[in-house]
Amino acid sequence: MPPSTRLTTSLAGIPLSNPIVLAAGTAGLIDEMSDVADLSRIGAIVTKSITKEPRPGNPYPRITFTRAGMLNAIGLANPGIDDFVADIAPRVASVPTALIGSIAGDSIEDYVACAKAMEAVEGIGLVELNVSCPNVHSGLEFGADPVALAELVSAVSSSLNDTKLFIKLSPITVGTPNTIVDLARVAIDAGGHGITLTNTVPAMGIDVHTKKPILSNTIGGLSGPAIHPIVVRLVHLVYAQLAKDANIPIMAAGGVTRWQDAAEFILAGASAIQIGAGSFADPRAALKVTKGLDKWVSRMGSTNVSELVGAVIV
Repeated sequence: MPPSTRLTTSLAGIPLSNPIVLAAGTAGLIDEMSDVADLSRIGAIVTKSITKEPRPGNPYPRITFTRAGMLNAIGLANPGIDDFVADIAPRVASVPTALIGSIAGDSIEDYVACAKAMEAVEGIGLVELNVSCPNVHSGLEFGADPVALAELVSAVSSSLNDTKLFIKLSPITVGTPNTIVDLARVAIDAGGHGITLTNTVPAMGIDVHTKKPILSNTIGGLSGPAIHPIVVRLVHLVYAQLAKDANIPIMAAGGVTRWQDAAEFILAGASAIQIGAGSFADPRAALKVTKGLDKWVSRMGSTNVSELVGAVIV
C-alpha cells in the first residue's frame, strides 16, 4: 500500500513523509533501529547528540525505569565529531528517511565545529542544538541563560549556509526570570529556524534498600509519559505566543507512546513529534503511532495533518 499523503509535512522547508521522528539518543547513532523497524515509514531520525571530542559517558548504572517513564544519565556518550564523520556519515545516504544531526558541547566553539561538520555530511539538512549543556565559561546551561543562548545560536547560525537549525530547550524555567516563550523567542531571533520542546526533566531515584541514588550520576533526566502533559502545555504556550504568527515550526518531544499523545501535540501546535523513551518500551512504537495518526487525520475530515496543527479549541 502506498504511503498516505495525509501525513506529509515539512520542517523549515525540509520535507518529511510523516511527522513522526525518532529522538536523539534513542535510535543509535543513525540507523541501528533498522533491525526492528522499517525506517522508510518514519518521518525522520535524529542522530545521537555528537560532541567535538569523544565522550565515554557516565559510569553505570546510567539508566533506569520508573512507573511512568525512564530516568537516564548517559552523559552524552558518543564517538566525537571526527569519528562520526569518518565512520558513520558514509551510511547516511543509505538511510531511507530524513536525518537530523544533533550536536552538543561545552563551548560555542565546540558547537560551531560540530555544526559545520554536520552540514558537510550530504543528506543532513537540519541540525538540532542540544542546549541543555553547561557552558564551561559560566557553569549555567546554555538554554537557561538568554545571553549565552543568543550568542550560541547566533554563532552556529552564522557558521552555516543552507542547513536549518532547531534549538532543543529544557522544560524547566521555574525559578528563573525567563519563560519558555522568552527563551524560544531568543533562539529564533538569534537565527534559529525552529524549536524542539523539550529535553528531559531533571529528576532522581533512590534505592530504598541501599539508601543510595539509583543512577551513578545521582541526578538524571526523566522522560516518558510522566512528562507528556507538561510538554503539551509548553508547546501550546510557544505556539500561541510566538510560533503561530511567526510561522515557526515546533517539534514536540515528551512521553509519546500512543497516537493520541502525538495528536495532542499536533493540536497544541507541533508540526512534528519525536519519540524517545517510547521506543525503548516498544521499538515499533513510531510505526504504530504513524498508523494511528493517519486514521485520526482522516476521521477529522482533514486532507493533511498540517490543517490540525494548533487547532486546539480554547
